[in-house]
Amino acid sequence: MAKNLTRKILEAHLVEGSVRCGSEIGIRIDHTLLQDATGTMAMLEFESIGLDRVQVELAVQYVDHNLLQTDNKNADDHKYLQTACARYGIYHSHPGNGVSHQVHMERFGVPGKIILGADSHTPGAAGISMLGIGAGGLDVALAMAGYPYYFPCPRVFGVRLTGALPDWVSAKDLILEMLRRYGVKGCVGKIVEYYGPGVANLSATDRETIGNMGTELGATSTVFPSDENTRAYLQAQGRGSSWVPLAADDGAEYDEHAEIDLANLEPLIACPSSPGNVVPVRDVAGLKVHQVIVGSSTNSSFRDLMVVARTLEGRHCHPEISLHINPGSRQVLENVALHSGVVSLLRAGARLHEAGCLG
Repeated sequence: MAKNLTRKILEAHLVEGSVRCGSEIGIRIDHTLLQDATGTMAMLEFESIGLDRVQVELAVQYVDHNLLQTDNKNADDHKYLQTACARYGIYHSHPGNGVSHQVHMERFGVPGKIILGADSHTPGAAGISMLGIGAGGLDVALAMAGYPYYFPCPRVFGVRLTGALPDWVSAKDLILEMLRRYGVKGCVGKIVEYYGPGVANLSATDRETIGNMGTELGATSTVFPSDENTRAYLQAQGRGSSWVPLAADDGAEYDEHAEIDLANLEPLIACPSSPGNVVPVRDVAGLKVHQVIVGSSTNSSFRDLMVVARTLEGRHCHPEISLHINPGSRQVLENVALHSGVVSLLRAGARLHEAGCLG
């Protein structure tokens, strides 16, 4: 039987149950992710289990949310997390290194593996063909202790992509088109699997944006195939040996199906007060705004920030606008600086923040 990629990954990690929609399954977790807003409670829960070391292949604690120290409480939390990581064999990512899911993709992500994270945007791991699932802190603590993760087997929503994005249209517009079509609850209980010839025209960071914001669809996760773009990204990170090719079988079946021609997309925008309230940008052109934030969790890759930097060269933002730039990682900030993007942004009046889940 021809299998989709989601089914292949789930079956390779299955420890209990069978891959049938709606039935409870238990899967083995390869990587776990904590961030500081959820990590303190989750780490205390893990400690209470009484193990000497984490029992997963790789566990990481990121500090990417509460970065400023306004009193002793936040600093105490950070020190606790750092020392607990040293005790239990967990990687610790210091404040300023970047957003958890982006840094994990850069430094640790491996195609075909499953990561459980106490962060709703863990499905951004789709950028590297990793199955990322956001969960509660207790679920992640149990996974760190080596227990399976139990959840209802999701439906697989196959989205076939064709064509290529036009100029000035980005991966963000693709996920906004999905939200325009299906709303914020249209993919609850589903994993969205993108496939088809159009996938080759999306970079790894494009796919991370789409997987990340798939959370706003209510989706359990998002997945892309692992192809030459995945390999190029891993090689650029110095981790080419981690690459493996992954794709759905020809003729694979899906529980639901849709098709999007990337060439037909246009710039879209989500209006207040829901990510599902999506309209073409032309419909709100001329509307006065007071604050613009670029980056943080979803649009914080090198390309995202350099498009803004190049657009603003020799220009200055409107005097009544507060323009904020949140790089997704220290690496992104370094690369933007090497290409003179930081100077362009500063001269344009932008406020450049440290890498983190800010805004």
